[in-house]
Amino acid sequence: MALKMEEYHQDPMVQLELGGNSGLVLRRPFDPTAHDLDGSFRLTRFADLKGRCCKVPKEVLEKLVSSLQQDYMQDPDQPYMPMSSPRIGIGLDCSVIPLRHGGLCMVQTTDFFYPIVDDPYMMGKIACANVLSDLYAMGVTECDNMLMLLAVSTKMIEKERDVVIPLIMRGFKDSALEAGTSVTGGHSVVNPWCTIGGVATTICQQNEFIVPDNAVVGDVLVLTKALGTQVAVNAHQWLDQSERWNRIKLVVSEEDVRKAYHRAMDSMSRLNRVAARLMHKYNAHGATDVTGFGLLGHAQTLASHQKNEVSFVIHNLPVIAKMAAVAKACGNMFQLLQGHSAETSGGLLICLPREQAAAYCKDIEKQEGCQAWIIGIVEKGSRTARIIDKPRVIEVPAKD
Repeated sequence: MALKMEEYHQDPMVQLELGGNSGLVLRRPFDPTAHDLDGSFRLTRFADLKGRCCKVPKEVLEKLVSSLQQDYMQDPDQPYMPMSSPRIGIGLDCSVIPLRHGGLCMVQTTDFFYPIVDDPYMMGKIACANVLSDLYAMGVTECDNMLMLLAVSTKMIEKERDVVIPLIMRGFKDSALEAGTSVTGGHSVVNPWCTIGGVATTICQQNEFIVPDNAVVGDVLVLTKALGTQVAVNAHQWLDQSERWNRIKLVVSEEDVRKAYHRAMDSMSRLNRVAARLMHKYNAHGATDVTGFGLLGHAQTLASHQKNEVSFVIHNLPVIAKMAAVAKACGNMFQLLQGHSAETSGGLLICLPREQAAAYCKDIEKQEGCQAWIIGIVEKGSRTARIIDKPRVIEVPAKD
């Protein structure tokens, strides 16, 4: 439903989407009844795994990666892949493959996951932004092509499918257009669980990406999005689950949860493209995006790939307002302040020269109207990462 601009200022829950001529229009959050669906419809219901873990444990994944990496080593007898060219693959955000044509590289990534929000259009945008984020973590700002991967849940009735799937696809497509690229194909299947994701590919020269292994002692760590998205989307689902809501209602109000949920959706659907562009301007030494393994998990992976003997120490944790209190009320469920809470389409964690970091944060806020934070330092060490015992929690409020 399109809205007038004055209605937008009266209702902070409305969202922007692309119109037919690529202009921005305003829309209200998804209302199932407006599409003749039952008012109890929840897209996240089609991600129900019946209590099973939906993420491969990090230690298991590292073992698999280690064995695959042995087969991935470059063969020096292949003349079209000179040893002087970077060849990056399993374990980092993208594969970077030197092509046999004139000093060009293919940078490619893929990702998909289950619905985490109940607005299908926003779910599509988040999924696309999440795929592109791996390119942006490499400092790549242009994507040449995207493919969409989509699984339609076998549990959806025909009416739900016909309403929800086009909205997801439109959100994905609109995010791709915002990124300056297009979706030219993909694959769809039926599956017990609804999933959405894609593949992003670009061909670029070596100066268009930043190999994430050049952190030096004295660098600082910058984070470009607030943490706590997993806590926010779970808390929002618990509004309909009295047993779980009772665990957190003493530390957070329903209004706080709804604001946090919409802040999380806004954050997850926002592209990291400006953040990537500014990495070049301010001479970043490497970056990764913060997603399923949480801030500390991705910081540890990035630290382990550094050429220099350095370690990362994190002092500050910017968190969506009230979500730190919710996480504490849930005991060890999220481990947000320990850095293990999963994020979806999170920010970039960037190693920047100390003298450039403040200007980077100021520039990104000027261009996007969103903050970035200096959260830690790079010191001499054994390629590890840690969060100090009592990190400073920065409460990040919803935008008015």
